[in-house]
Amino acid sequence: MYRERGVAAAGSKAEMASIDRKRINDALDKHLERSSPSTSKGLNGKDKDRVSAQSTLIEESETDTEESDVSGSDGDDASWISWFCHMRGHEFFCEVDDDYIQDDFNLCGLSSQVPYYDYALDLILDVESSHGDSFTEEQNELVESAAEMLYGLIHVRYILTSKGLAAMLDKYKDCDFGRCPRVYCCGQACLPVGLSDIPRSSTVNVYCPKCEDIYYPRSKSQGDIDGAYFGTTFPHLFLMTYGHLKPQKASQSYVPRVFGFKMHKP
Repeated sequence: MYRERGVAAAGSKAEMASIDRKRINDALDKHLERSSPSTSKGLNGKDKDRVSAQSTLIEESETDTEESDVSGSDGDDASWISWFCHMRGHEFFCEVDDDYIQDDFNLCGLSSQVPYYDYALDLILDVESSHGDSFTEEQNELVESAAEMLYGLIHVRYILTSKGLAAMLDKYKDCDFGRCPRVYCCGQACLPVGLSDIPRSSTVNVYCPKCEDIYYPRSKSQGDIDGAYFGTTFPHLFLMTYGHLKPQKASQSYVPRVFGFKMHKP
């Protein structure tokens, strides 16, 4: 279907993970520009600078690069959703229930935002399609990229439901979203957050509930994920739902000193 996802457990899936994403996303951007300008917004200048700064300030951990892209899957037995969520850099995503995706009400309005919508949905749900064999390589790549975009837009809705919040709770407890880099937050677990709910307008950040500030993700590959796939609401609704997990706000802050004396502001 569209692109074979594997005869061997790691070989074919790792091959999919090594697809030239820049070329695919560029092709999708061009398609979106032609079809629906409202959904084809690229990163603005400020966000490009932010991503560039992230590349220079953040070193991708060696453990992330050594992790398998397929987390011990059994080849074709693994679903597309499981494969996608276990790709390196996709640690922030939880697995959306098939029942949620199959309910048309939950997908209302998405068909106008995502090109190749029907094919992308079939790919997410592992539904075999006879049209996939007749697609060109470029069309296959567009379907794959559209499936990632569609899953992200479904994901941001799902994580606001009770099941989605529970799934993200497990990841929060395991610190899958990373820890706050601020010294006085003492390794506080963070939550993913977007700066905008509009796709392709900003990348994902992590929110610290202790200092109530946002930071770049630890991994560069995580920082390349669209922030709209997590949205602006999630971390705050999460902490409202699980109020007992909200830490006391950090009160200690760094005090600059010269030869042991506090520096006074002019």
